[in-house]
Amino acid sequence: MFFTLGISWDWIVILSLLLIYIVYLGYRYFRTKKILTTLSEEEFKKGYRKAQLIDVREKNEYEAGYILGARNIPVTQLKQRTKELRKDLPVYLYCQSGSRSERAAWILHKEGFQNISHLDKGFKHWNGKIKKVNKPNY
Repeated sequence: MFFTLGISWDWIVILSLLLIYIVYLGYRYFRTKKILTTLSEEEFKKGYRKAQLIDVREKNEYEAGYILGARNIPVTQLKQRTKELRKDLPVYLYCQSGSRSERAAWILHKEGFQNISHLDKGFKHWNGKIKKVNKPNY
């Protein structure tokens, strides 16, 4: 004799998929925390001159203002441009809010980089020195 809860198979499938998705998100969250060090602005300022400082925002965002000493490698181009980076030096990443730098960290980790950090809350909360690209007005 079977005990039924009155739940149709459609709901069982939907709830199972939802549970799998939640477990996947949890896995990504904790795995990202393991491969990527989140630094406060003060910690970031202390170490970024000894590291490879990478702005993973798009070119137009970079030109509007960037942290002095940063190199622009958009996250959309990072996989093709990882050869420009050294694996023996720390990599400091930043973007506007922090989400693209997390994606960039995954790419770099898959390519064998180990010492990866990013700026907590991103560039929009940066209070340090910035530089802007001056374009000539023709």
